[in-house]
Amino acid sequence: MPSPDTAQREADLYSTAEPVVNAAGRSIARTCIISFVGSKPAQSKHARIRQTLIDEIASGRYDAGQRLPSESALVKTFGVSRPTVNRVLRELQLAGLIDRRAGSGSYVRADAAAQGFVFGLLIPELGRTEIFEPICRGMADAQHGSRHVLLWGASLTDGANLEEQASQACRQLVARNVSGVFFAPLELTPEKDAINRRIASVFDRAAIPVVLLDRDLVPYPARSHYDLVGIDNRRAGYVLAAHLLQHGCRRLAFVGRPGSAPTVDARINGYREALTDAGLAPNVCRIDPADRAQVKAALRKPRPDGFVCANDYTAAQLLRTLEGLKVSVPRDVRLAGVDDVKYASLLPVPLTTIHQPCAELGTMAIAAMLERLGHPKMPPRDVLVDFRLVVRASCGSLKH
Repeated sequence: MPSPDTAQREADLYSTAEPVVNAAGRSIARTCIISFVGSKPAQSKHARIRQTLIDEIASGRYDAGQRLPSESALVKTFGVSRPTVNRVLRELQLAGLIDRRAGSGSYVRADAAAQGFVFGLLIPELGRTEIFEPICRGMADAQHGSRHVLLWGASLTDGANLEEQASQACRQLVARNVSGVFFAPLELTPEKDAINRRIASVFDRAAIPVVLLDRDLVPYPARSHYDLVGIDNRRAGYVLAAHLLQHGCRRLAFVGRPGSAPTVDARINGYREALTDAGLAPNVCRIDPADRAQVKAALRKPRPDGFVCANDYTAAQLLRTLEGLKVSVPRDVRLAGVDDVKYASLLPVPLTTIHQPCAELGTMAIAAMLERLGHPKMPPRDVLVDFRLVVRASCGSLKH
């Protein structure tokens, strides 16, 4: 479960409806106004009132031109001060959702509830996998001429009842009659494939289109029938391996955790291809990088002189374990990861990695969903956004 600090950051991110100004100088809301379905992180009173009113406008509880409850009524309903209510109403006015008329009250704008679609977000690993927060920010910043509402599905927590949690989250989104769902399939649990398929089938039966984020929900190289937005993971694996080979590695291994997402299998295939092209034998280690005994076994003959890691989290754990085993990075072994998460440059040895363009991925996810809604019979597509290699000290090509 996310920490309280993480939960508060998520609350701040997903309850924002900051105004922007278009080319005509008119104040409009961001494309995505995001709310929660199910379990919610703790929010300030101000954020809770604002989000409640946004949800009610988006859901049609208040029709275009309808008067909102008076300030005094809102004060009584939410148990807050009048300045807090006044601040909320000012922000909704700036966001283009309401008109405030002196002596009369606040009224829903004619275009506030009908400018865009309502989409669901189902991302079980938010707070644990760092790429999803900036991807969601990219969605929130995407401008496609309309305001779209994103409803946050209940988070799935660790435990034996993952299937029931997933089923409940799906039912909640279907009950809200969302126009489409953005789904990042679950990984690193034995039941992940079955759970992911059941989640998708719920939306299929409800005729709700699904756009997958970052990964497919079937094992590589199989392909589901959903649009997928991500990077070319096979090429990413090849690029990382080729970079380490160019810097002297000849016994290059790949490290990934058992039960990882299909993206990791694609990265492994790119790694294998790079080693084959170089006339070298691949060495894939499916281990827990935090397990000292497993890492020690992976260091036996032929002792690797470099590791391509499935992602930055794996690389960070491996770096710590190697330090405990008195194996120096990059002197004894070189290291690289994937994602370029916030802490990658702050590790004891800054990490060479593939930078995922998360904001662009979020923008393209919105675009892919809109195209799917407009052309529902299109064949499923991989929408791939380019990445870049970020070179730091862990690969040995820079001085540490």
